[in-house]
Amino acid sequence: MDTGTLLAKVNKYKQVLENTEKYRIAWHSEVKPMLAKTLEEILKQSDLPKAEIVIRDNIENLEAVVLELGRSSSGISENVEDSGVKRTMIKSNGSLIYQQLFNGKIMVMILSPHIEGYGQPKPPLTLEILRPDELKAPFIIRHMEAFLKDITDWEDFDDEEQKSSAIGFNPIGFNSGHEQEV
Repeated sequence: MDTGTLLAKVNKYKQVLENTEKYRIAWHSEVKPMLAKTLEEILKQSDLPKAEIVIRDNIENLEAVVLELGRSSSGISENVEDSGVKRTMIKSNGSLIYQQLFNGKIMVMILSPHIEGYGQPKPPLTLEILRPDELKAPFIIRHMEAFLKDITDWEDFDDEEQKSSAIGFNPIGFNSGHEQEV
């Protein structure tokens, strides 16, 4: 009986299981402290409003280090019937999340801002999944840049991106590419 490829697959599986254990140890000993320290340094230098680092460790080996921008009043309020009472809609300002996965790797995600009760929040955007030894300070800076772009774009939302990909009726003179120069 030729079990050569089967044994290679068994060995690959054993290696993956060993990696999971190594990655989990690295999360606790190296990655989580490095993430917290690096993000704290970034916050000190940037003075980002309402930002805080939160360690979510209530589920062992599925922990997270989260840079949260907190919640605030959206400035929008809903009239509650004819009572003259208004209900303020709360805005979640966004988060950058480093989530430990079941296999010890780290998923980096952005949670965009959203206003509770106003539309549906966007699903988290996965930036990448990294092994613990791959996650270094320059990556965190790059993740912060992507996060800041996302939250800035959300706050500065307009129809500029939609104009370039509009489908349907597009009269001449309204972003058709045939505008006359003045």
